[in-house]
Amino acid sequence: MIQEYEPESAAGPAGGTTTGTTTGSGTAPDAGSGTESDTEPEATRRESGTAESSRANRGWWDRNADEYQTEHGTFLGDDRFVWCPEGLDEVEAELLGPQESLRGLDVLEIGAGAAQCSRWLAAQGARPVALDLSHRQLQHALRIAQDRPTGFPLVQADAGQLPFLDGSFDLACSAYGAIPFVADPVGVFREVRRVLRPGGRWVFSVTHPVRWAFPDEPGPEGLSVASSYFDRTPYVEQDEEGRAVYVEHHRTVGDRVRDVVAGGFRLVDVVEPEWPAWNSQVWGGWSPLRGKLIPGTAIFVCVRED
Repeated sequence: MIQEYEPESAAGPAGGTTTGTTTGSGTAPDAGSGTESDTEPEATRRESGTAESSRANRGWWDRNADEYQTEHGTFLGDDRFVWCPEGLDEVEAELLGPQESLRGLDVLEIGAGAAQCSRWLAAQGARPVALDLSHRQLQHALRIAQDRPTGFPLVQADAGQLPFLDGSFDLACSAYGAIPFVADPVGVFREVRRVLRPGGRWVFSVTHPVRWAFPDEPGPEGLSVASSYFDRTPYVEQDEEGRAVYVEHHRTVGDRVRDVVAGGFRLVDVVEPEWPAWNSQVWGGWSPLRGKLIPGTAIFVCVRED
C-alpha cells in the first residue's frame, strides 16, 4: 500500500529519485527526456521555481519509472544500498554508521524510487520509511516485493513538506533523490532537520557540482569544459508550449555547504567516490573514462545539532 500526501499548496510534490540522460551541463544519472507527446523536448537553461520544478519532475518520473527500473534495476539490485553510479555500496562505506548500529533505528529515505535502499535498511533491522514524489516509482517497490509485504511504509509526498511529526527519525538518507531537483534545497533541509531527532544524521548524494561545467557525455567529448561552473541557471527540458517537463538545479560545492549549514546541520564529511576498477558500465554521462579523471558524485554527511 502506498500512502499519498498532497502538499497544502498547489505546487505539487517536490523531490525525486535517481534519474536517467540529459544533454545539459550537470544532470543526475540518466536525467532524460520523457513527454506525453512524440515531440522531443527542448533543452535550455532558464529559471524555474518550486512549483514548476515540482510538477515537471513528478510527471517525468511517473512517465519514465518503468524504463529507468528496466535499465538500472540490475545494477541497483532489489535490496542493496548503492549511493551512486560509481557503485559505492553502504556495506563498505558505512556513511550512515556501522552496519550493526542501524538495528532498531527509524530511518527516512527521501527520493526512494523502488525502495531498494530501504529494503536493505530493513534487512539490517532498521525501521525505514520510503518516500518518493512518484507514484509509479513506488509501484515498482510493490512489484519487487511481489506477494510479500514490504515490511515498511511507502509514502508519496513532497520532500519540502514531509508528512511526519517533529523528531520522528534517527537517520535520513537520499541516494540521488530529491535534492538535485528542488528549487529550494534549504527548505528541504529544514524539513529533514525538523523530522530528525537531535544528533540525527542526514546523508545525501548528488551529481558532483563540477560536472555542470562539462557536457553530459561519457566519451572524450565529455572531458572539455563547455560552460561556466558558476552559472546556477537551472537546466530545463520544456515542451513546445514552453512548459517544463524536467528540471534540475545546479549548486556549487560552496553553495551546498552553505545550504547544509542554513538548513540547521553540521557538515561532517564530503565524500567523492573514485571510479572502481570493477565497474565497466556506462550510465548516462557516467563512465570509466570520465570517472578516472573527474568526480561524478558528491556525498554530504551531516548531523543535526541543537
